[in-house]
Amino acid sequence: MSKLQGKVLVAQGGGPTAVINQSVIGAVLEARKYPQVTHVYGAVHGVRGIVNEDFYDLTEATTHNLEAVARTPSSGLLSTRDKPTEEYCQKIFEVCKRYDIRYFFYCGGNDSADTCRIVNQDARKAGYEMRVIHIPKTIDNDLKVTDHCPGYGSAGKYVAQAFAGVNLDNRALPGVYIGVVMGRNAGFLTAASILAKKYPDDGPHLIYLPERTFTKKQFVSDVKAVMTKHGRCIVAVSEGIVDAKGRPIAEQFTGGEKDSHGNAQLSGTGALGDLLSQWIKEGTDFKRVRSDTLGYIQRSFLGCVSESDQQEAREVGEKAAQYAIWHNRDGSVAMRRVGDYAIEYFLTPLETVARHATSMPDKYINKDGNGVTEAFKSYVRPLVGTLPTCERIHAPKVAKLKKK
Repeated sequence: MSKLQGKVLVAQGGGPTAVINQSVIGAVLEARKYPQVTHVYGAVHGVRGIVNEDFYDLTEATTHNLEAVARTPSSGLLSTRDKPTEEYCQKIFEVCKRYDIRYFFYCGGNDSADTCRIVNQDARKAGYEMRVIHIPKTIDNDLKVTDHCPGYGSAGKYVAQAFAGVNLDNRALPGVYIGVVMGRNAGFLTAASILAKKYPDDGPHLIYLPERTFTKKQFVSDVKAVMTKHGRCIVAVSEGIVDAKGRPIAEQFTGGEKDSHGNAQLSGTGALGDLLSQWIKEGTDFKRVRSDTLGYIQRSFLGCVSESDQQEAREVGEKAAQYAIWHNRDGSVAMRRVGDYAIEYFLTPLETVARHATSMPDKYINKDGNGVTEAFKSYVRPLVGTLPTCERIHAPKVAKLKKK
């Protein structure tokens, strides 16, 4: 098969991460090595930038500049929440054809994978040779096939460190603390808070995920039990927790607001944290009850990057370019865990990743639905990389003097 000669187009979609630029720059720098690549373009604001023909010519960017961008969190090419329909994807393909794009790399989640699938189909139907590769990313860690997703490790590191800090504060001034973490349908990110624990009485003491039914009665009972045991309680809860009918708890208290994809708005307010705090205040006599919503700060926090996440994000971008340009293949780059701990990269068909998401396996959630298992800790620990350590004073108590 002859080598395809033409341009490369790279784009980013969906929520940013701390390492998404590593993937994009990895693909760009790898693509620039091949003589059949005439130019490397970057679309500004993802697929919207493609249909608007808003491109950077990254062929002319210096390696120094690109490497600096790679180390910078968030989307260097800027992003979009557009969820392309088949008609939208047809416009993407027509632009690619007009600009002689022969290699299209789109970095994003399952919706981005679906965009790749449709554009790939359009190219085949038109008899236009173009390789299409989906580069995985999402802090939700909910893509099918791959062991985990670039972006998750760094976000998980931030969550673990945030709860470790909360634990130190809460131990000094005990009370009930509730932290609401991103995660509509998958609890991976909230579950990463478990890495905040060092001592047996450290928080988070309770972890609630969207994969299990959440009830007011059980929640209040769980908090009471922890307060009886430790005299304080730290709760990590996913924004997507659901009631017995499968409805998000937050949806009932955000006024029916919808996001750009038509889903119930779960982030952007402190409504869920306020509600859970109120339930505790009404159901107990605990006076010090506080809540925070971590919000967007989890995604691109500067200076909180997992070493392994950064490295793997770079490699999935490089692999995308290799699979497309060197091996002349389409698909989605995925990772397979081997040994303890190593990663193998492979290409999976676009349709195996497109549209549908995954959730946390049962083996990672405890039987009570308010915590995670040792199996999950083994899974997540290498993904977040090195965490700072906390220490306590180890010294004997002075005996009290008897009053004369």
